[in-house]
Amino acid sequence: MFDRKSTPLDVIVVGAGLSGLSCAIHLQRAGRNVVVLEASNGVGGRVRSDLVDGFTLDRGFQVLLTAYPEAKSMLDYNALQLRKFSSGAFVQLGDKRSYVADPLREPAALLKTLVARIGSLADKGRIGRLQIEATRRTTEQCFQSPDVSTADYLRAKHFSAKVIQRFFRPFFGGVFLDAELATSSRMFEFVFSMLAAGDNAIPAHGMGAISDQLASMVEPGTIRLGVRVAGVAPGTVTLLDQGTLEAPAVVVATEGPQAAKLLSEVGVKQSDSQPVSCLYYSADSPPFTERSIMLNGIGAEDGPINNLCVPTNISPALAPDGKHLVSATVLGSHNSSADENLEATVRNQMTKWFGAEARSWKHLRTYNIPHALPSQKPGALNPPERPVALGENLFVCGDHRDQASIQGALRSGRRAAEAVLG
Repeated sequence: MFDRKSTPLDVIVVGAGLSGLSCAIHLQRAGRNVVVLEASNGVGGRVRSDLVDGFTLDRGFQVLLTAYPEAKSMLDYNALQLRKFSSGAFVQLGDKRSYVADPLREPAALLKTLVARIGSLADKGRIGRLQIEATRRTTEQCFQSPDVSTADYLRAKHFSAKVIQRFFRPFFGGVFLDAELATSSRMFEFVFSMLAAGDNAIPAHGMGAISDQLASMVEPGTIRLGVRVAGVAPGTVTLLDQGTLEAPAVVVATEGPQAAKLLSEVGVKQSDSQPVSCLYYSADSPPFTERSIMLNGIGAEDGPINNLCVPTNISPALAPDGKHLVSATVLGSHNSSADENLEATVRNQMTKWFGAEARSWKHLRTYNIPHALPSQKPGALNPPERPVALGENLFVCGDHRDQASIQGALRSGRRAAEAVLG
């Protein structure tokens, strides 16, 4: 049976992902008695890491943009031991490979960037101008600009079809999990400004360390794992086979589809989701040693991989001594029954890219994530923040109520806490 606190509860938070943890932290700082109910066996939602054969595997390839305002205010970056990516990326074009980097951060890569086969010199100049514009733009301005698709935005900025296909599509398609670049240009401007203002980084021991750090900020006993919620109503949470819990306020902090299921009667609708698969491999030697990601500049004709990374180039602590970790990201929906075929296709593509050594890499795990990000097409971010107060002391938070990002998850949790307190 559920172990109920003797002290009356002020708030029940359903879900211990980033938004739920953020909400609980802000509520407890204001003196509220809070319980967080989590159906799974750990905190973090989609921001979790697993230990497999001595390797630390994030549940999908993820990075932290250090310029996120909410992350900077809540997280202790030093304690996370953040490890930074380089500013550059490899672009794989059949049997050719180019390197593209920010020359302001990597001056030594200027010549490589100028000759990179991703587009014209004019395209590269336009990227530079886009960076300058991004450094002058506030977050508020990003979400007040005209709202079109990212692809249309780039075309309106006079970028060529070549650079959109070879660079923007795999890079920002990997960020938004959207190969068509149909994501709102407002989200593109926001992410581009964060990239211009800070670094891409991962904690030394995996992205799950972010969730663990947030969980350590709430009072002991607050988070109850393995507690499944069957329904919510004003003042009441019904537990699966464990009765009910009561509190003046209830916050649903689950991912979008589950939030829509629990709150359908008060008008919360399910938004579309961006699915992704991530395949991890163990290698005796890395296919490259740079702290960069590799982009598929050709697209599906070359194979299913959108982007590939060697996380141990950034943080060796993610693998046992003498081993290296390879991560391959495939956009779109894939089910578990097709895992074997997907793995074979991915391995064939890696063999084309890196040679016969890829045949010997050990497949560690495939993560198929049907709801990796909320879809944010034009109109979805108007307004940029969806309401978190639903009336009758019911509240909702998550990246589906804000920007689809770590920033959005943390911010929506704070907004929900403020709404409860207000």
